[in-house]
Amino acid sequence: MSQAPTTDGARQADRDGARNSGGRERRRGEAPPCYAALDLGTNNCRLLIATPAAEGFRIVEAYSRIVRLGEGMDASGHLQEVAMDRALTALKVCSERIRRRNVAGMRAIATQACRSALNGSHFLERVHTETGLKLEIITPKQEAQLSVAGCLNLFDREGSDAALVIDVGGGSTELSWVDLTDNGLDGQIGRFEPHRLPIRAWLSMPVGVVTLAERYPETGDPQTWFRAMVADVAARIAAFPHAEKLRPIFAAGRTQLVGTSGAITSLAGLHLGLRRYDRAKVDGLWLTDQDCLEVTERLLALTPRERAAQPCIGPDRADLVLAGAAILRAVQEAWPCTRARVADRGLREGLLLSLMAASPKRRRRRRRRRGGAPGPARAA
Repeated sequence: MSQAPTTDGARQADRDGARNSGGRERRRGEAPPCYAALDLGTNNCRLLIATPAAEGFRIVEAYSRIVRLGEGMDASGHLQEVAMDRALTALKVCSERIRRRNVAGMRAIATQACRSALNGSHFLERVHTETGLKLEIITPKQEAQLSVAGCLNLFDREGSDAALVIDVGGGSTELSWVDLTDNGLDGQIGRFEPHRLPIRAWLSMPVGVVTLAERYPETGDPQTWFRAMVADVAARIAAFPHAEKLRPIFAAGRTQLVGTSGAITSLAGLHLGLRRYDRAKVDGLWLTDQDCLEVTERLLALTPRERAAQPCIGPDRADLVLAGAAILRAVQEAWPCTRARVADRGLREGLLLSLMAASPKRRRRRRRRRGGAPGPARAA
């Protein structure tokens, strides 16, 4: 498979970051430090480079490629050579951009594909040799914490007492039940630590859009095929008992869902009828449960070629977007929320916040001034 072009979302982030001046005025000639967050997932390779701002950060560069690192891995247990080559091509671009920006701090992580592949560690050694990048395989729990951290300013704490954050990846899906009444969400970025977020329960399922689509090839009646994917995910959620203590809050309607993934942002773009993906219109968009049902039914009525022609889906997501819709549907049926909020942000933003909070300058500022958890990130 040839390398995919940069996504519209990444290009929009570049433009938004360039416009967003955020933060306090610097002394003339003093350049702000840059920080880089790199996420190599099962489906995508994504990079954000940003500078600190008063209430978060300002993005100065964004890059995204669909690499499908996990393609074929569910059946073989190994990363395939062609998939590793695609990922390496993207990682070399990331390495050059990081070098050019002369970043003050960086964190590069790998998730489900490298976690579970029998040759995952060998691939990361090859990455280090060929690009100079040293990728860290994070745990599912760390992945969930960072995804929640990146979505903090999308929580409606006046209208909700709890939030369910769903991070749909290529090879895994993380669900995090967050207590919005906890005052640990108050304060400033100076004391931000992802592991202290009030996540009351979390579930990592080893199924994402790539693995689910490969397990359920698109054949026969679309409704039957789609419901088979929903049932697969629903069974995994039903086997998880540790969030049940929050069930009364959901029953009372004092909750919201926050969905972060390319599949969910694609659904949002289709719902809005966008002729071109526009992150400013998608990120933070509220959808009702009925909205999600209607856009899914519209997708099921399209052929794969017709899906590929949709401007917010394209050929690289045409065979994956309904797998993402099935995961979302399974979550919404198991944990009903009247409102869902779309997040074109997540793990990388969480990485940036944690990097900046841990920087020596932030730590010195922390000793001079008390604070709590982060305010809204000024992300593009």
